[in-house]
Amino acid sequence: MKYDLTEFNSAVSAYKKLLGNVNGKDFLFVMDAGSQVAFYSIAPLSRAVHELGADMSIICSNRKLESFDAIKGVWAAFESGSGDIHKSLTDFISEVDKKCNGEFKNIFNKPDFIFTFNKSAGNFEDSFSKLSLPSNDKWFKPYRMEELKKTMKIIWKDVYNIKKKERIGLGFPLIARQELLGHPLEDYLDSYSIIWASMDTANELGEIIVSSSTQRESMLENPERVSELRATLMGCELERDIDDVIFSKYKRVSKLLRLDRIRPVDATFFVSGKGYAGKHLFGERIGYPTQDKKSRWQSPGQMIYKLDFYPQSKFESRDPMARVGFTETVPIDIFIETSLVDWADIRNRNQRLKDVMDKCDVIYVEGNLKEKYTTKLEVGLVKKDGIRRWVRRSDTDVREKLNLDYLKMTGIRAGNMANIPGGEAFVTPEYIKGIFVGDVVIHVDQSYVLNEKNPIVVECFGDHYKIKDGPKDIISKVNKRKKEAMDLLLQAEKHKSLPSDIIELKKKNFERIGEFAINTNPKARLCDYLIVNEKIAKMMHIAMGSGFEPDRSTEYHMDIVFNAPRQKLDVYGVDKQGNEHWILRNGEFVF
Repeated sequence: MKYDLTEFNSAVSAYKKLLGNVNGKDFLFVMDAGSQVAFYSIAPLSRAVHELGADMSIICSNRKLESFDAIKGVWAAFESGSGDIHKSLTDFISEVDKKCNGEFKNIFNKPDFIFTFNKSAGNFEDSFSKLSLPSNDKWFKPYRMEELKKTMKIIWKDVYNIKKKERIGLGFPLIARQELLGHPLEDYLDSYSIIWASMDTANELGEIIVSSSTQRESMLENPERVSELRATLMGCELERDIDDVIFSKYKRVSKLLRLDRIRPVDATFFVSGKGYAGKHLFGERIGYPTQDKKSRWQSPGQMIYKLDFYPQSKFESRDPMARVGFTETVPIDIFIETSLVDWADIRNRNQRLKDVMDKCDVIYVEGNLKEKYTTKLEVGLVKKDGIRRWVRRSDTDVREKLNLDYLKMTGIRAGNMANIPGGEAFVTPEYIKGIFVGDVVIHVDQSYVLNEKNPIVVECFGDHYKIKDGPKDIISKVNKRKKEAMDLLLQAEKHKSLPSDIIELKKKNFERIGEFAINTNPKARLCDYLIVNEKIAKMMHIAMGSGFEPDRSTEYHMDIVFNAPRQKLDVYGVDKQGNEHWILRNGEFVF
C-alpha cells in the first residue's frame, strides 16, 4: 500500500476514543479548502464516525461560505421557537409536511456536532460541546502528486474550459465501514489525492466548494440530514418564483433569511464511491416544477444540469446552470494514464467511429468463440418513423453549459455531462435482439468484476431483456437495484410528484436496453472499475435500463462491459442499400 495503514488505523482508533458513544448522531465538518492537514484528516475521521454508527457531512471552500451562513440562519430560525422568521419557516415546513406525513421537518434539525477547523491550533473544534479533535494526516504519503496536478490542469482546460469567475464544485467519498466499502481502501484513499490535486489546481481558477456526506446502502433510505437540507433549499431557491402555495411560502422564508446566497456552481467534478445518497423526500413527494409547470423535476441536480436525455428538459425554459463530470474511486496510476491524454485525439477517434455507425441502419455483432454462450446481436438504429437514433461521441466535453450539438438538432437548450476518462461512441438503440456475454465488469451500486468462466449473460428480445445466466450474487444485486428503482417510481406516481406521462414512459422503458457502445480510448486498461473498462479501445458495453434519449428514460442505468478481442467479435453495420460497413473483425478495429 502506498499509504501508512498502521497510522491510518491508529488515527481511526484515537478518534473513536475521543468521540465515544455517538451512535445515531450527525456530524458536520467545516474547513478551509486550502488546509491539507484538515482535508486528509477527513479520511480516518469519517471511518471512525461511521464505525461508531453516526452520519457525517463535509463543507469546505477557498472563499467565504455564504451558503453555509444561510443554512446556519435556517437552523437558528427553526430552533428559536418564536418570531416572524420562525413563523414563516414553520408555515412553509407545515405546508410541505401535508404531503410528507411530518417527515419533512426532521431535516431542519441542526446536526449534533458542528466542527470548524482551527488552523492555528490544528484542531477541529465544536463550540457547543467544547469537544476538540486533533488533525491527523500522518497516514498520507504523496504519490505522483505533480502528475496528478498536471492531469487535473489538463482536465480543467481541455474537458471543462473553466472560465474566469466560474464557481467549481468538487465531491469525494467518505470512508465507510470496511464491510460497506466495496473496493480496496487504498483506492478510496487515492480519491483524496485526486480531489486534493483538483482543489489545488482549481484554486488558481476561482471559487471552489468541496462537499461530501455519508452514503446509504439503499436508494430508499433517508439521507444524511445536512446534505438533504442543502439540496432541498437549493431546489426551493431555484423555484421560489413558481406560482404555487408551497413555493410562495418558501419565498417569504428566502427573503427573510437571504437564502439567495444558496446557488449552484458552474462546473462540478466528483469521485463516486459505493452506495447512494438516499431518497430525496421533497422530490419524491412534491417535485420541482418546470417554469411552465407542464412537468416536474425529481431533484435539484436534474434541474441544474438539465441533461438532454431528461424528458423534462424540453419543457424547461431555463438554461442549464452547470455542467458535470465524474469518475469512480480508480487508482491514481490508472486515473493519470487514462486522463493525462490528448483529449482532441480521443474526440477524433470517437468521431471516426461515429461516422461509420451513422452510415448504418442495423449493426450486427457476432462472436467467433465456441463457448456455452456466444455473443450474437442485431442492433436497430432507425425508429419506426424513419428518424435515426443519435450516435454520440464519448461525453467528455463539458466546455460549455449548453449542449450545442443537441441545440442544433432539436432547438432544445440542454446541458452537458462527462465521464472521466472518456473514449466511446454510443447510441440508444431502437431495439436489440440476441445475446451478449458480459465478461469484464458490471456497475450496479458500484463496479463488480466479471470473467469469462462465470459471465453475466443477457438475452434481448427487441423491446425487453432477461438475464439468462450469471453470478447469483450479482444478479441478486441487479434485482435489488431494479426493485428499489421501481419502488421510487411508484412513490412518485402515488404522490403525483412526476407527471403521469413521464411515469408511464419510465414504466414502459423499465425492462429495455438503453445503450449500445463501442470503446475507443487506447490508454485505458483493464481494472476493477467500469468507468475505465467501458472506455478500453475495442471493448464494448451495453446498458440495461435508461437510455440517452428522452423517450427512453427510466429509473436506472446499469452498464455491462464485454471483451470484444477475447470473444473475437465481428461488428459491422448495413445501410439502406445493403452495403456493409465494418467496425471490428475478430475483435480488432478495421478502420
